[in-house]
Amino acid sequence: MAHLHEFITDLAIILITAGIATIVFKWLKQPVVLGYILAGFIAGPHVTWLPTVTDMGNVEVWAEIGVIFLLFALGLEFSFKRLMAVGGTATIATLVNLGSMIIIGYFVGKAFGWSQMDSIFLGGMLSMSSTTIIIKAFNDMGLQKQRFAGIVFGMLIVEDLAAILMMVLLSTLAVSNEIEGTALLGSLFRLVFFILIWFVVGIYLIPTMLKAIKRFLNDETLLIIAMGFCFGMVLFASHVGFSAALGAFIMGSILAETVAVKHIERLVEPLKNFFGAVFFVSVGMMLAPDIVREHSVTIAVLVVVVLIGRVIFATLGVLASGEGLKVSLQAGFSLAQIGEFSFIIATLGTSLGVISNTLYPIIVSVSIITTFTTPYCIRLATPLYAFIEKRIPSRWNTLITGYTASKYKTVNTQNDWNKLLKSILQLVAIYSALAIAVLLLCERFTTPYIIEYIPGRVGRIISATLTISLMAPFLRAILMKKNRSEEFKNLWGNNYFNRGILILLIASRVFLCMILILMVLTPLFSNLTIWMSLIGFVVIIFIILSQGFKKQSRKMEARFLSNLNLKQTLEENKAAIPSSMKKHLLSKEIHIEEIEITPNSPKIGKSLHELNFRQKTGVSVVTILRGNRKINIPDAHEKLYPYDRIVIAGSDDNIQRLIKSIEERKSKKASCEEQIPEHHVELSQYIVEEESPIVGKTIAQLNLPKNTECMIISVERGEETITILTGHFVFQKDDILLLAGEKNKLRAFEENLNNRK
Repeated sequence: MAHLHEFITDLAIILITAGIATIVFKWLKQPVVLGYILAGFIAGPHVTWLPTVTDMGNVEVWAEIGVIFLLFALGLEFSFKRLMAVGGTATIATLVNLGSMIIIGYFVGKAFGWSQMDSIFLGGMLSMSSTTIIIKAFNDMGLQKQRFAGIVFGMLIVEDLAAILMMVLLSTLAVSNEIEGTALLGSLFRLVFFILIWFVVGIYLIPTMLKAIKRFLNDETLLIIAMGFCFGMVLFASHVGFSAALGAFIMGSILAETVAVKHIERLVEPLKNFFGAVFFVSVGMMLAPDIVREHSVTIAVLVVVVLIGRVIFATLGVLASGEGLKVSLQAGFSLAQIGEFSFIIATLGTSLGVISNTLYPIIVSVSIITTFTTPYCIRLATPLYAFIEKRIPSRWNTLITGYTASKYKTVNTQNDWNKLLKSILQLVAIYSALAIAVLLLCERFTTPYIIEYIPGRVGRIISATLTISLMAPFLRAILMKKNRSEEFKNLWGNNYFNRGILILLIASRVFLCMILILMVLTPLFSNLTIWMSLIGFVVIIFIILSQGFKKQSRKMEARFLSNLNLKQTLEENKAAIPSSMKKHLLSKEIHIEEIEITPNSPKIGKSLHELNFRQKTGVSVVTILRGNRKINIPDAHEKLYPYDRIVIAGSDDNIQRLIKSIEERKSKKASCEEQIPEHHVELSQYIVEEESPIVGKTIAQLNLPKNTECMIISVERGEETITILTGHFVFQKDDILLLAGEKNKLRAFEENLNNRK
């Protein structure tokens, strides 16, 4: 018998153990992630009485692939546009919570006598919540549609991006092994630069490419192309000095802006589950019982720090963003755990060799304990709020309601300066990054080639001309965009003070373009410094006046915005209610939800008049979506049917009451009885004898389905089997009929025929 490679043997052990653990934890109604960690512990080196993994090197490779798939899938769900949409509430709350936990984690680590690097990594691990655990807890408890759940999901989105930034900064710290402000600032600038370039270029090219090859995209080709994009970006990110996880996350977030994202998510889901399982199993293998026993006090202290610290600072963060006390407490208690990103940060520290071996099992133990406590923490928020509400002084009423009723109230108060400065900063950052990217590419590839084959000043002039020409559309956008916008015109016409600031803004953009042009010229003509400033100024005037660069700039921007907004445009067209109307309603504390009517809901078959949702719950049914049909503002006689999707408007509490009433189940006994059919369809034969009443009759004359409740499948006549039976078919003696029907109807077939005589 051929000997199996250790790689296959180890994989078999991992998957068998993980499969058993998954079933057990599903049965116990616990998060599957914990099952994977337990499976890793059993399959690891610490359990010797069962078959265990022999080569941890293989597991580390699979685990690294697992991290790539997890981050790619996270990127598909992330979307930079969603980050912009979460608003100030989630951003402020996350920054308060994240920053506080990093600082606390660092000082707790130093109090334990740990090294500076262990303490910094500990702070990073304690600052990350578990998206997987929170989503599961919300689904199990039916809380996913409540207001605080939306805030928590927004905070998780901001946390995801913060985790990516943290991994880059921690990698920089690990390499230098000391805290240097310049090095960290340089790494952060480099990260922002590459994220901008990857995102802009990706959105510009990838949706256009997918659209061009759409007719060739079946499940197989789309999966392979998506994986090619993912691992291509992983390779490129590693090449420029970033982690593979960052590359996977960025590519996922780029694909999240395409119309094919849902299809890609569905295709990638099995791969993510498979490799993600291996990653979490590898986490369990690092769980050393001796270390856990030895550091049990440390683990207990960190559990308390997570449960108390994260609740307090997440609650304070949400309060600081303007929300009320109840929503803030519910959000804070929901985030009282650490999870998968903590493992990824721990894996990063271990792979770089900068954290001690004890930190990994300690943080895994803390995560396991806080995962089990999460549902109880979420339930504790409401009674705690009721306790505080009764005892809080009336002068603190703002604390109960929140100092702003909604994060959307500030949208209409933004003045022209805010809008103009925000848009100018965004376009300057994006177009400057693109211009610098063109400059770097030309310096790396085209300039050396041209100078090699055309030496001397002529070659340098050609190189400079080519580089500046490629940069020109971006330079023109920096110079001219927003100079004729409505905000610019309003500010210009208001007073002379505004005009001075606007002229200064234009001058600063001209100065920036001059620097970018000199970055091209200086390396090539180092002895012409004075003349280069003059040449740069002439180039700027030429770019401003050139219609060709203007058209090219507008064309590129139009294509980018078209690709970026295509998915949103399609979603808006399909939506029952425009997003602008949703925002307007949110400003009045009215929420919009879409609910599907389940097949066993007691509301099926009843009209809106009978259900009387408005009077009973205070919720209005705005639209009914039935297949491809959209019934806007349905009348009182419209009935609900299985799988209808109803769009409702109302307050958060009222919507929850309506959802509970719609999702009511009939008794378990009745449900089971409904699912078990009383009769089955069976097959039987009937031989047409000479005295049979159907001899000489046609199918149409007999009307068998109505009179016998049976169906003729086929007729055998001699050696021939007739399956195409029209209404004019005439039955003959010795025909053999193949009948389909319920058993009792087949038995009574001949009796029913005789009744037809």
